[in-house]
Amino acid sequence: MIGFKGLLAGIVVVAACSIAATPPAFAQDAASLCAGRGTVDVAAPIPTSLMEQAAKLFGGDDTDSFAATVYRCVNGEVWLCTYGANLVCDHANVAKVNPGATEWCKENPGARSVPMAATGHDTIYSYVCAGKTARISRTIAKVDERGFIAGNWKRLK
Repeated sequence: MIGFKGLLAGIVVVAACSIAATPPAFAQDAASLCAGRGTVDVAAPIPTSLMEQAAKLFGGDDTDSFAATVYRCVNGEVWLCTYGANLVCDHANVAKVNPGATEWCKENPGARSVPMAATGHDTIYSYVCAGKTARISRTIAKVDERGFIAGNWKRLK
């Protein structure tokens, strides 16, 4: 049976571990978020202390609307992206064969466009249906050197 001192010691150890494991997303300023971290290709929620800067960067005035903003570190600098109806902050889909477009074209042969609801908003291509076959009509987004849709990310200065 664990006595009170043993239980208390266990609680202290758990609390210390969770404080040590707190991710840098809760840092108070942008400079400390990526300091010494180089490039990290995982998007993490921004701390509330950066909501105002995110609003200015993306041209908004309601900081609450930037709760869906994430950051990643690129060469030690903070880059931000805000998820939206058509905005993806994860890696881009650069595959030339798109299962959603393929299925759409089977059901809508000859369609002059395939909606992003079918292709996914992470694709960098626009598709048309050549009969029942999906074909890329054009590239609609550029990908940065790390595989993210470049236009969705902005460097925090």
